[in-house]
Amino acid sequence: MTTLFQGSMVALITPFKEGKLDEVALKKLIDFQIENGTSVLVPCGTTGESATLSHEEHDRVIALTVEYSHKRAKVLAGTGSNSTSEAIRLTQNARKAGADGALLICPYYNKPTQEGLLQHFGAIADAVDIPQVLYNIPGRTGINLLPSTIAKLAERKNIVGIKEATGNLIQASEVIAACPKDFGVYSGEDALTWPLYAIGAQGAISVTANILPKQCAELWNEAQKGNMKRARELHYQLLEINDVMFVETNPSPVKTALALMGFCGEEIRLPLVTLKKENKEKLSAILKKNKLI
Repeated sequence: MTTLFQGSMVALITPFKEGKLDEVALKKLIDFQIENGTSVLVPCGTTGESATLSHEEHDRVIALTVEYSHKRAKVLAGTGSNSTSEAIRLTQNARKAGADGALLICPYYNKPTQEGLLQHFGAIADAVDIPQVLYNIPGRTGINLLPSTIAKLAERKNIVGIKEATGNLIQASEVIAACPKDFGVYSGEDALTWPLYAIGAQGAISVTANILPKQCAELWNEAQKGNMKRARELHYQLLEINDVMFVETNPSPVKTALALMGFCGEEIRLPLVTLKKENKEKLSAILKKNKLI
């Protein structure tokens, strides 16, 4: 059964210029993605530096993405927070802006129990009538949304999927097995996208797609065709790029890559910083090797 969101999706960066949102660069990035086969735009996630956006900026990035993409691709807006009331407000605003769905990260820092997670996501689902995708990334949040909890949340009609970024293929398999067939499980770990497709994932919310959207879309398409040989080739072609995208904390490497490619500036907000000289040189060499600069 087809899931609501599927295919190659991009975890969009948020470009800045002199401390403010660079709307011209964001539009350029959106065009680049759509022209190269990206099916879903995901603004204001981890890669979009949501943690350091003001509420006004957050709402504007989502509204601009919806408005400028103009139904050429779906928009899955990052609206999660460690405060349930704040997540509800952000999700309500995304709905008003016309987003196709909301991506909701597990609450970070406060480390709720599984019951707390059930109530948190349940409250958002009750408050906002929009399709919602959970986002499990224990390395960032300090908590793991367990398969049994995900299965309970999947019973709600507007909780339609999960971005799986545990790095654990066994857990991902357990989630797929426990949830309805139309519940989407999406790779949130670029290095594991092909293995996750192989076990039944319905797409990937990718950092690497920011710079290689065509190849990421092709990987999805070949996997859907059952062309294992070509999908495996693409997996290994992307291996080095996927690795260097995390040479320092995301999104510093991908933002630097896009700057080197001429899409935007390197500007990133504290407490994140631009790449160390040696890492920028490493990144540049790999981009040259892949004929991206």
